[in-house]
Amino acid sequence: MGDLAIGLFSFPLGVLTSFAAVVTVLLLGHLGTRRGGPDIEPKLWIVIGAALLAARAVYVARFADLYLAAPVSILDIRDGGFHLKSGLLAGAVVAGWLTWRDKAGRKPILAATLAGAAVFLLVAIVQIVRPAPTLNLPQLALERIEGGSLALAGLAGKPVALNIWASWCGPCRREIPALRKAQLAHPEITFVFVNQGEAPEVVGKFLGGQNITLANVVLDRRHAVANALGAKGLPTTFFFDSKGVLQARRAGELSHATLAEKIALIQPPKPPARP
Repeated sequence: MGDLAIGLFSFPLGVLTSFAAVVTVLLLGHLGTRRGGPDIEPKLWIVIGAALLAARAVYVARFADLYLAAPVSILDIRDGGFHLKSGLLAGAVVAGWLTWRDKAGRKPILAATLAGAAVFLLVAIVQIVRPAPTLNLPQLALERIEGGSLALAGLAGKPVALNIWASWCGPCRREIPALRKAQLAHPEITFVFVNQGEAPEVVGKFLGGQNITLANVVLDRRHAVANALGAKGLPTTFFFDSKGVLQARRAGELSHATLAEKIALIQPPKPPARP
């Protein structure tokens, strides 16, 4: 799915759609109870809890080594690490079980859960029917923080992960360690950190104060890259293949796991092992 900006911050549309589906389920359950129907809200919370738990558990299992390296990160759902299909399936199974056991609440439980699923699926269908236009690395040259310039289009030939950030942005600051680690671990991918609208001394002071060393930090004082790529908020990271064609984007904060998921989409295949 795409992304959505709220103010100056950007969030994955899948997470916000899931939230809208949850609100729809609870709202219908609440309205049904107020109109004299059975109290199904506790059961709806069970359905929602099962869906969220399954979606998170399956995603964590996919990247178990990264999450287990910092177990507390499993609870930090700000990274948006959910396997949505597993969540929908778990919610459907639990809703079916509850409707089978509760004859009085069968219809309202089914109606509420189906409405929530419809909200989610409607957005997914719109995304499929209206695919995003093809985007390439912008034909822009940006000022390097240490001096000189970097031509973005000239980076084609290797995959590129382009992160749009600012030092005042909390989610941007929190995801930098994951990006820094990935930059060191993946020399086959060029990581570019495009600062938005800040002076070089501000950026340098922030990185120095955090004791962070990043390659390819560039300044985009007029937000030209964000405008060219349609970035709606911060942080947003774009993932280009070796031909400079956009393959994925991530709106909002990245964790080690969500970053690994996106990197896998642009990572060049490993050469076959020699016999």
